Amino acid sequence: MFEGLTFKNPEFFYLALVILPMAAWYIFRQKRNTASIQISSTASVFKAPRTIRHYLRHLVFLLQIIAIAFLTVVLARPQSSSNWENVTTEGIDIVIALDISSSMLARDFTPDRLEAAKNVAMEFISGREYDRMGLVVFAGEAFTQCPLTTDRAVLLNLFKDLQSGMIEDGTAIGNGLATSVARLKDSEAISRVVILLTDGENNSGEIAPVTAAEIAKTYGIRVYTVGVGSIGTAPYPVQTPYGIQLRDMEVKIDEETLQEISTITDGKYFRATSNNKLEEIYKEIDALEKSKIEVREFSRKSEEFLPFAAAGLLSLILSLILRTTVFRSIP
Repeated sequence: MFEGLTFKNPEFFYLALVILPMAAWYIFRQKRNTASIQISSTASVFKAPRTIRHYLRHLVFLLQIIAIAFLTVVLARPQSSSNWENVTTEGIDIVIALDISSSMLARDFTPDRLEAAKNVAMEFISGREYDRMGLVVFAGEAFTQCPLTTDRAVLLNLFKDLQSGMIEDGTAIGNGLATSVARLKDSEAISRVVILLTDGENNSGEIAPVTAAEIAKTYGIRVYTVGVGSIGTAPYPVQTPYGIQLRDMEVKIDEETLQEISTITDGKYFRATSNNKLEEIYKEIDALEKSKIEVREFSRKSEEFLPFAAAGLLSLILSLILRTTVFRSIP
């Protein structure tokens, strides 16, 4: 029943040492209460009938000692680690590199490209329960918004707070990918992945996208690239003297470079032209990465103090009952 039992606070077992002076005092008191009258013969004494009370007169003290022992075990916090369960885990570290440049405000997605990308990515994150995930954002420069973590709540909150204009405008695809690689290069996961999403052409940053892809390949990091934008033109909000107005602007995505990045890193390139297509892309990436599963065993420790507490309390109550009833007249 208690196989694999461990104790959170074993130092409390020192409290059991109080049993020694208690036992010594009990023995001393019993001897002191023994009659010391000398008689010429013990025959009459041996012939005297001995009742059950005589044989069980030490039971009250014994129950008190048992109660102390059990309550000491409770204070030591017994825990069981024998409850093993099989959990399926992908064992994958994933960094999402998201373009937050001003062009991501185009309205060819609902409500715009950036919000659509955030919503689909958040749904993807919620479905990857056992993976570590991180977030890198880039525009004219790149930075880590969230390092690799299993804390879904923190990551999702950071996604919600993303907005265009947080950093210098532009499209530094190479810097965004290189920053993502830096977050993954020391990972010991069985699979390391970057999902890079952009709607433009590389026009900023110090690192060329292909150079960043070569670095990713060196570390065995696979890159899935996603080009976001409709074919032809897309409505884009422009500030005018009469307020913000939508103007159709040409969609320019450097698909050739994005395809080259995915080819170099053994990944895949996708083109998202609508909200539904973007959702389908994330589902495909999710299915591709779940092909590399690993079964691990996790031990969940559970508190096991209840049986000891019950036994200790029962011993204490029983000793009090016997003390006040059966052995009431015995000192």
